[in-house]
Amino acid sequence: MGSEDRMRSGIDGDRLWARLMAMADVGPTAEGGSCRQTLSDADEAGRALFLGWCEARGYDIRKDRIGNLFIRRPGLDPEASPVLIGSHLDTQPTGGRFDGVLGVLAGLEVLETLDDAAVETARPIDLCVWTNEEGCRFQPAMMGSGVACGVLDLEEALSARDSAGIVLADEVARHGYDREVVPGPPGADCYLELHIEQGPILEAEAKTIGVVTGGQGIRWYEISVHGEETHAGPVPMALRKDPVPVLMHVIELVHAIGRVDEHARCTIGRIDLSPGAINVVPGRADMTVDLRHPDEAVLDSMHQRLTDGLETLRQRHKAIDLQGRLTWHSPVIAFDGDLIAAVRASASERQLSHRDIVSGAGHDAFNLARRVPTTMIFVPCRDGVSHNPREYASPDDVTAGANVLLDVTFDRASA
Repeated sequence: MGSEDRMRSGIDGDRLWARLMAMADVGPTAEGGSCRQTLSDADEAGRALFLGWCEARGYDIRKDRIGNLFIRRPGLDPEASPVLIGSHLDTQPTGGRFDGVLGVLAGLEVLETLDDAAVETARPIDLCVWTNEEGCRFQPAMMGSGVACGVLDLEEALSARDSAGIVLADEVARHGYDREVVPGPPGADCYLELHIEQGPILEAEAKTIGVVTGGQGIRWYEISVHGEETHAGPVPMALRKDPVPVLMHVIELVHAIGRVDEHARCTIGRIDLSPGAINVVPGRADMTVDLRHPDEAVLDSMHQRLTDGLETLRQRHKAIDLQGRLTWHSPVIAFDGDLIAAVRASASERQLSHRDIVSGAGHDAFNLARRVPTTMIFVPCRDGVSHNPREYASPDDVTAGANVLLDVTFDRASA
């Protein structure tokens, strides 16, 4: 069997699975999931575990000032633009074992499989680990890739604060990333990202591979409702400046917008009442809103409905100060046709059932797609559950997705 034939036989699924389980033990939760929020000690411990595997292979490791990691397997032509693969290692507070992590560890498996088969490629291959994809500790999401691609300003990103008031720049400095290179736009041939679907479609249709053709648009908002806190007992209901009834109308508005058609999505992810005492009328209510749609024009109209609806409530309840602001917008993304075709071809060659699919979740690939040809590969997750300790993808599906990633990466890197 020749070198390329050994490579085409596929990745080491047992090695990949063992590493997924080892990474899950970093920042474990009581429910069996993982908590490695961005630039926390647990996140850094996960990165250290990953970098240890990379160092054992002798790969070149580079870092930048937002904390992105780049692991290079050299090509025959060091001047050729690299093929980029990767994802992220940070998780939600109650995250699972596969979201993001699969793309990183499958990427490492691709590099090692090529090494094990003694296969050389013309182009270098860079395995990327993007900082703060989740956006749960620091906003916005997809921050590391956004800064690298020029979608976000570095200094603005570094000024972000978490809920405890900790500034991202301080965490970057604490881990030594502030001494690394300034992030810059990737000069790359293409970008590929393997991910669990995070939805129920592939499992419901018994498909192993999702050929991702693009991603829906996302808009995040922060809405605040200011009233006046006072004692729960002495003040009559009619004389209160209670923000909660207005908040209820905002919730109704958001969910009405989310029902505009079958493709629309709305989520109220957080509601905070201040001061949060049982016998005090709240003086302030804060909430987050996530709107999504695969058609940018419809997403625009959803945005306008929210803006107009908040203004109507503001005029109706003048004793209450109601404010809303857009904090992040990720536009609808269409992925590269040639790469999409390459994913289909690999799935067909390996006799893996597959279907085209649009990503409902946001990914670093959305930012990369603004700069270089990009696509994604999905594999099923059980019951469509993600951002949850119950998140699960089978060893067979994980291996299948990594093999498709291997095929497309090798073909692009050999061109």
